[in-house]
Amino acid sequence: MKLVSRIVDKGGSGSIVLIPEDPEDMWHAYNLISEGDNVKCTTIRKVQNETATGSSSSNRVRTTLTIAVENIDFDTQACVLRLKGRNVEENPYVKMGAYHTLDLALNRKFTLTKQEWDTISLERIDMACDVTQSADVAAVIMQDGLAHVCLITSSMTLVRSKIEVSIPRKRKGNVQQHEKGLAKFYDAVMQSILRHVNFDVVKCVLLASPGFVKDQFFEYMIQQAVKTDNKALLDNRGKFVLVHASSGFKHSLKEVLQDPAVAAKMSDTKAAGEVKILEQFYTTLQCEPAKAFYGKKHVTRAIEAECVQTLLISDNLFRCQDFNQRKEYVRLVDAVRESGGEVKIFSSMHISGEQLAQLTGIAAILRFAMPELEDDSDEEDQMESD
Repeated sequence: MKLVSRIVDKGGSGSIVLIPEDPEDMWHAYNLISEGDNVKCTTIRKVQNETATGSSSSNRVRTTLTIAVENIDFDTQACVLRLKGRNVEENPYVKMGAYHTLDLALNRKFTLTKQEWDTISLERIDMACDVTQSADVAAVIMQDGLAHVCLITSSMTLVRSKIEVSIPRKRKGNVQQHEKGLAKFYDAVMQSILRHVNFDVVKCVLLASPGFVKDQFFEYMIQQAVKTDNKALLDNRGKFVLVHASSGFKHSLKEVLQDPAVAAKMSDTKAAGEVKILEQFYTTLQCEPAKAFYGKKHVTRAIEAECVQTLLISDNLFRCQDFNQRKEYVRLVDAVRESGGEVKIFSSMHISGEQLAQLTGIAAILRFAMPELEDDSDEEDQMESD
């Protein structure tokens, strides 16, 4: 994300001008823009013209509009953010108060104005504009005839390509057809890796599959690289890590990221950090349940007691339509930091973020046990059963 200008006063209100430069920037924009914010951007508007004879015609004009956002829709496939709202600035083509939809797209400048820029939003601006925050892990989850090529960024898991190739079954007299189908599949996966993986940025490429599919593919890929003198693959062969997965579907990425060998290889990435913290939470919940809690009520009480060591919170909670509720979650984050605790904000589009969402989206690992919170949970369960 390119930061063009930033004017935010001491009270927190102001405007920031940004240019999204890659797909993940659109995800950052989606997290930054809330209902009630003003967004200014160039757009195309259809205008009706009436001639002297009374006939009418329409033509499309490019203009700059500022809308008060009422509805936000993020199309992850097209990588477009659609904002619907009423026009709030004078415009020769659009009446004040008229509805319009702005499409934010890559390399299109926009101005975001908020009545209050909270700490979470300002941190996301800093993170989005830091060029080092890029996709440094790629993953290929595969099985015979099916593969998903993914990029794991600091905020989300992006499926860049899905490959499906029908492979004839290996039967007597049909071995040649089976081998041809397999080679076609392997070649499609290899081409997808070359197209979507930037080896200048990516630190490791996870190859995961059940059985020996990954091993056979890796052998095929290196053989082809040698034949064609493909330096991109040959120079980066050491970045490939072969691990087990139960299938070639995207959900298998969860188990891949939890593999100790994988964690060691990508230990310096944020994605691994989120997985590690979530695993630590689950372990604490199992072994020392009085030191791990989830749900807003219990986590809030732990924060008030200043005993939260690590707060795990989903970025989805900061997109809540209720402004006061959003402010409440920001307040909880600030309170944890003020008491010396650590805050991990999980992306709802990352595998680990999806897991956290199943635990209400907020959880905490405590510095010391608070058995009284356990007692409260037991009482609530008892009341529900009664």
